[in-house]
Amino acid sequence: MTEPSEPGSVPRQANKRGAARLAAVQALYQMDVAGSGLLEITAEYEAFRLGKEVDGALYREADAQWFRAILAGVVENQKTVDPVIRQALTDDWPLSRLDSTLRAILRAGVYELMKREDVPVAVIVSEYVDIAKAFYSEDEPKLVNAVLDRVARRMRGEGRGKDAR
Repeated sequence: MTEPSEPGSVPRQANKRGAARLAAVQALYQMDVAGSGLLEITAEYEAFRLGKEVDGALYREADAQWFRAILAGVVENQKTVDPVIRQALTDDWPLSRLDSTLRAILRAGVYELMKREDVPVAVIVSEYVDIAKAFYSEDEPKLVNAVLDRVARRMRGEGRGKDAR
């Protein structure tokens, strides 16, 4: 089933990647809280969640390959991702103070900024800010925006006309 597209509209693939990012954040949260393993959680999401109905809620169809790449990438690179997040947070907000959902959002976003240079910074930041808005109505989306922006400037700022620090 395809929706009619207008000239200049974003291809449907972006929606599937957005759904994959959201599912990856949910899976990372579940791994953090329940202590589930990477293979177990990946299999569960692919078999029972991505594009499926769960408890009356329909999960959007997601790019399963993108979902796997984010999930595996965060797990494999967590020892480098977490210190990057810590550096971008203020001293009075250690990573351990953030709740599990916020940590999952930041880990996935920072992973993409570090390892997916084929994806524009603006896309990564706006996608993860939107995910934060789905879970929070207070200051958390602003925090996600600020942290990912700091990381983007530090990791990708050189030669892009941005203030690299």
